[in-house]
Amino acid sequence: MNNFIFENNTKTYFGKGCVKEYLTCLSRKYGRNVLFAYGEDSIKKTGIYDEIMESLGKAGKNIIEFPGITSNPTYTKVLEGAELARKNKINLIIAAGDGGVLDCCKAVSIAAVYEGDFWNDFLARTGITDSEPIPLGVVVTTSGTGSGMNGRLVITNETLRIRIGRDYPECSPRFALMDPAYTYSETKCQMVSGGFDTLSHLMENYFTKPDENNVSDDISEALMRSTIQNLRDAVANPQDYTARSNLMWEAAMAGNRIMKLGKQTDIQCRQMEYQLSVYTNCNDGEGIAVLQPVYFRHIYRDGVAKFKRFAVNVWGISDTNRTDEETACAGVEALTGFARKVGLPATLQELGVDENIDLKKIADSCKLPAGYYQRMTQEEILEIFRECL
Repeated sequence: MNNFIFENNTKTYFGKGCVKEYLTCLSRKYGRNVLFAYGEDSIKKTGIYDEIMESLGKAGKNIIEFPGITSNPTYTKVLEGAELARKNKINLIIAAGDGGVLDCCKAVSIAAVYEGDFWNDFLARTGITDSEPIPLGVVVTTSGTGSGMNGRLVITNETLRIRIGRDYPECSPRFALMDPAYTYSETKCQMVSGGFDTLSHLMENYFTKPDENNVSDDISEALMRSTIQNLRDAVANPQDYTARSNLMWEAAMAGNRIMKLGKQTDIQCRQMEYQLSVYTNCNDGEGIAVLQPVYFRHIYRDGVAKFKRFAVNVWGISDTNRTDEETACAGVEALTGFARKVGLPATLQELGVDENIDLKKIADSCKLPAGYYQRMTQEEILEIFRECL
């Protein structure tokens, strides 16, 4: 394994009823002014909003609401939240919702205390935090991004038409509350796209060097198998608490940096999906479900041994009477079949992308991070987009 340093500052409270049990006492540790951030009205329809407001009220907090954060949060929304936090002298941010809400609030926690250009200094390039971010606590209501236990934030600059992700450990939530029962309010689309997003995060670390036996890959295989089975179970019975709780924790494990230890990360396909979402506003999990199998078909020959291991250890595919390349290819096709089986889109057209969209413009806007089995070019990214139509 490669050298690493590991630390995770987020204290996690997991299980049914954890918000009602812990949020009041946790919030008492901070000053009186709380910024309560969330997405759309669904949080009010499910009762989650009332439960959080009651808990913060018991702690005697002055609550300033910050609603309307989208799943793909914008830089404009970050600046709005930062101004709200400064104006009201916020002591604690509570973010309740999906990964987009959490990511936006991580950015707000720094932008509110930074006097310079937050985009240029912290997103366009990696910055250094010389001021303590506003403390952040999160209430996770969906499974997928794993954003509740890391400092990663993904923000869209709608003017520049670019979406960028950075990971600032200082932005990791001080505490995370994860009640699997909250995910019952997800639609099937949200649930399956979130489950595939978890799987994708695991694969981004798995399909990189070192390829020699290592603990991170062994754990990733177990988590991938578990995610696949639990997503199948949750599709069959959306009220299956065991499946829901496993999916929530699998997402947290995929995102809490443990799977990255001693590994590199291949984020090329996710970079492609980021830019696709900028131009089409597609759901991340659905977008990655369309792109990733096609991306893998382009690179698996340069990592045959690892893709064969994926086929055998994750999907249970026999390598008897198959060449290594045939086994590797069978694993990619198993991933494709699974995505379709749980109801995810298989083409860009199913995402609402038609032939009139300028795929070359999107491909040219994609960053080209270091590839670990094969480095992409803008021309090959365009080819992948076209194959996905």
